[in-house]
Amino acid sequence: MSRVLYRWGCFAARRPGLVIGIWLLTAVAVIIASNTVGRELEDTFGAPGLDSQEAIDLLSEAQSDQAGLTAQVVVAPHDPAATFNDSAEAGALVELRAEISALTNVVGVAEASISEDGQIALVRVQYPLIDQISVAELDALKEFVFESTAASTLQIELGGELFFAFEESETGVGEMIGLVVAVIILLAAFGSLIAMGLPIGMALFGLALGISLMPLITYLIDIPSWAPQMGSMVGLGVGIDYALFLLTRHREFLSQGFSVEESVGRAVATAGQAVIFAGGTVVVAILGLAVAGIPFMTAAGVSTSTIVLIMVLASTTLLPAFLGKAGLWINRLHVGRRMPDATPGVGARWERWGTHVAAHAWRYVVGATAFLLLLTAPVLDLQLGFPGEGTLPESRTERRAYDLVAEGFGPGVNGPLVIAIDISEDGSVVDPLVSAVAADPGIAFTAPADIDTEAGVAILLAFPATSPQDSETVETISRLRADVFPAVLDESPARAHIGGNTASFNDLGERITARLPHFIIAVISLSFLLLMVVFRSILVPLKAALLNLLSIGSAYGVLVMVFQWGWGMNLIGLEATVPIVSFIPMFMFAILFGLSMDYEVFLLSRVREEYLRTGDNDSSVIYGIASTARVITSAALIMISVFLGVVL
Repeated sequence: MSRVLYRWGCFAARRPGLVIGIWLLTAVAVIIASNTVGRELEDTFGAPGLDSQEAIDLLSEAQSDQAGLTAQVVVAPHDPAATFNDSAEAGALVELRAEISALTNVVGVAEASISEDGQIALVRVQYPLIDQISVAELDALKEFVFESTAASTLQIELGGELFFAFEESETGVGEMIGLVVAVIILLAAFGSLIAMGLPIGMALFGLALGISLMPLITYLIDIPSWAPQMGSMVGLGVGIDYALFLLTRHREFLSQGFSVEESVGRAVATAGQAVIFAGGTVVVAILGLAVAGIPFMTAAGVSTSTIVLIMVLASTTLLPAFLGKAGLWINRLHVGRRMPDATPGVGARWERWGTHVAAHAWRYVVGATAFLLLLTAPVLDLQLGFPGEGTLPESRTERRAYDLVAEGFGPGVNGPLVIAIDISEDGSVVDPLVSAVAADPGIAFTAPADIDTEAGVAILLAFPATSPQDSETVETISRLRADVFPAVLDESPARAHIGGNTASFNDLGERITARLPHFIIAVISLSFLLLMVVFRSILVPLKAALLNLLSIGSAYGVLVMVFQWGWGMNLIGLEATVPIVSFIPMFMFAILFGLSMDYEVFLLSRVREEYLRTGDNDSSVIYGIASTARVITSAALIMISVFLGVVL
């Protein structure tokens, strides 16, 4: 492979205009196709075989409005002495419901529920299925409420599933800050504006092409609307990293007196080969999400892997052309104090560090392992769930709506259970099932059942006595499915399923927990085989897999410490501890395993290269650390800055 890459690198450096032109034509064709025939990205959080999904499917087949999304409009008088028993407030509430009914794609507005003290009203707004609406419906509802509250005597707050599906933070500023930090790191690493600009430019070009491909990939698999953001976060980081490694090697060869063409060819043959295998491990790890058996996770893995693959191709084809075009200007336009060693090669400090560690190897093995195990220990307290609106800042309307509902009706009203009953063969079960559900100790109250005899479906809204995030609510769902439903329906052909956000996320969490071991085994096995081919060794990939598992375990531990225990949560803008979303650990494993393997491949490729030259194990390891540590550290800092940009 190195010979093929060498010849390609020389060709790209010799004919940069042709290579860049092909990339530009490809990008233009993809953008035009995406804008003309590309499909809309769709959001869905369902998974075949889950009880909650069967509830949604049953309601969808019956064309029930309850299959769609809901929004909650929570209303309270500004005057503490006023109540909705007063004619003025009651009239304003009736007018508000009528105006909401006229909004686009609103299929129904329920009668207002009034709290016992008459000071809080809850209005449920029904929308179609998630794939039939867009963020425009949420924007229209928010705009209406904003205009209504300007001259109203009522406090109006919003929440519900519509917000969960479409509400997003403002993007752009945080990502730009991350990019600026990456620019500063590259300037510090290279000291040249041109050397800094090439990785940034190549990564942004590859990212634009990758995101433009998403509407076309939807012909093969449904891509969720949030997948490009996840892909951008990973793709931008790895794109800059890959370009950084290849550019560093090119400057080393230039400093040794090679011509531009020869230097680019050698850089692609060495660092380019490492980029291909490193990118391969990232793609394998992220595509491993398909093992979860959850469509939206598979789709997110496909979209992110596509962007990473484009970054690998751009690094090994487009970047060599840029390097050929830049020529010897790569080291010019210097910024700051010119360092004696302008090209990142063997660092004396890193060499001393490597020598020190090699001389005290077992101390560092024991000490580092103990430290990582200590960080991993909190994983034993890992709690999966979903952070509801009650964990949002009080500045958000969803949080204020959540608090008002909990105050007026109880915490369970914020997470109703949607029970879909198939009565096509037996309609007599509705009343006894409603009574049995209402009698369960975990249910505060139920709404009257909505029976559609023509469709053969009955819908029952049951409101738990506990909040959506409480473990007692999960126990209630399990008890209804395992005990209550069978006791009533055992002799009947009718069947009942529980849907709603609370049940759906609980089901997803159980599916992911069950599939997580298979996912981890699949990712480690494929990565092991890939590294075994690269390094022709069994111990090297085994060591890499074990260390990556240890580092990922420590990352999980930090996750628990910050989000569940609240350590340092104010530093990232959290006002309260939150449960960890059920699918986050699997996403984290895929991304972290792939990225940590990246650095593993870059380091060990240089170690192996030196070992093949000298045959000395210790000196090869020390040389590998000394020659790559500075670049790997810069690459890691760039990745951190890009991810922190998303945090902002």
